[in-house]
Amino acid sequence: MGNYLVDRFVRSTVEMSSRYGVPRPRWASSSSSKVKTTDRLSAVADAINDRKLPPELRGQHSAVRSETDIIGVVEQRIWHSMEEGQFENLPGKGKPLNLSTNPHADPAEDTLYGILSKNGCAPEWIELNKEIRNQVSAWLVALKKAWTSKCNGDSSKWAESSETLKRQLRDINDKVFRYNLIVPFGRQMFGLKWEKELARLEE
Repeated sequence: MGNYLVDRFVRSTVEMSSRYGVPRPRWASSSSSKVKTTDRLSAVADAINDRKLPPELRGQHSAVRSETDIIGVVEQRIWHSMEEGQFENLPGKGKPLNLSTNPHADPAEDTLYGILSKNGCAPEWIELNKEIRNQVSAWLVALKKAWTSKCNGDSSKWAESSETLKRQLRDINDKVFRYNLIVPFGRQMFGLKWEKELARLEE
């Protein structure tokens, strides 16, 4: 809104100066030249973007160029190429994919994991993951057993076992923390919370 008012004021001032012979203010010419420069820059940007488009979509300034329009043109070109047989002579056609190497992994890590797997070893985080899962399942069984004894009225046994369970829970959460530090990104796991596990048992 502010730019619109400034531009309108500049235009009216320029018109008045040309009608009545009033000398132009110095800022009027610079503002109009800025507008012209901006228009020229946007025209150049449009021309560059227009060149990037397929020939079917070039020069259609009034048409809305949506992503679906471009995808449609791309699919049409792929089908044309398939009909012309341009996909027939590709290297590796009809052969199984080589899935032994991961193209997204660091080559040094990939080599290291290859050596470990050939020798029957696993990275530390995989071993730690197994250990954590085994401990969690055993801990949940022990918690359920202690909770059942509490529900049956044996509160002294519950008090004793709850302290042991809390200590084991801290140990599990420490291992989860260590695991999250060494595991590849995106494979982290959440720790356990005492209150949340009790709430699950109460349901």
